[in-house]
Amino acid sequence: MTMDATSQRFLMCRPTYFAVDYAINPWMDPTAPVDTERAVRQWERLRQVYRDLGHVVEEITPLPGLPDMVFAANGGTVVGDRAMAVQFRDPQRADEAPAYRAWFEAAGFDVYDPKHVNEGEGDVLLAGDVLLAGTGFRTAHASHAQLQEVFGYPVITMQLVDPRFYHLDTALTVLDEQTVAYLPEAFSPGSRAVLRRLFPDAVHATMADAEVLGLNAVSDGRHVVLPEQATGLAAKLRDRGYQTIGVDLSELRKAGGGPKCCTLRLGKASK
Repeated sequence: MTMDATSQRFLMCRPTYFAVDYAINPWMDPTAPVDTERAVRQWERLRQVYRDLGHVVEEITPLPGLPDMVFAANGGTVVGDRAMAVQFRDPQRADEAPAYRAWFEAAGFDVYDPKHVNEGEGDVLLAGDVLLAGTGFRTAHASHAQLQEVFGYPVITMQLVDPRFYHLDTALTVLDEQTVAYLPEAFSPGSRAVLRRLFPDAVHATMADAEVLGLNAVSDGRHVVLPEQATGLAAKLRDRGYQTIGVDLSELRKAGGGPKCCTLRLGKASK
């Protein structure tokens, strides 16, 4: 099967100040050692993979005192020329929101301010003609109505039930406009039923692959960039005709992040 790749425009943030100084998800242990230089090298490798695939990578300047700013996916939600700014649940990340908002404005997006807690593309994924929106741990369910009003796409609520998969992008990845991969156990029974109805041909990940954040992946429709430790999921994707590229983000995983967490989609790259 021939897959069509679409060149993308991404926003990333170098992990210059990366650390695990607090715990706001089950992955984070402030007593465990963190090698910031190694995190930067791993991030640079991810950035190079994107560039080698023909994607455009833009960068926002990291700010001291914001160790999680590297996780750019939480900086906003972008569809077309509109960007929804974010409101973080936890005060430790609050100052990231205005920095990302200012970047969107400078880049020429129409920026909308959130009325409720909303952690950006960590919990909002465009899948074909619908927006899948996670809730249960971070993004407030009330924010989903605003997302629909701002972007004009039907919003499908996804109820997350496992605190290890605290954002939607840790439990589900959009592979192309018709296909997703996800961990069924991360969702409520009703949300699993909706996913089966919307995506009957979905790839089901195992818990073992989800536990190395294998679903925190980035796909351009042909190539899927995912943690190299998720070998079972990579094999399933290759069986479906996707080309997989494994990267090691084990240092950033100490804060609960993988490739998608580091990557905010800005849309298709200009020809």
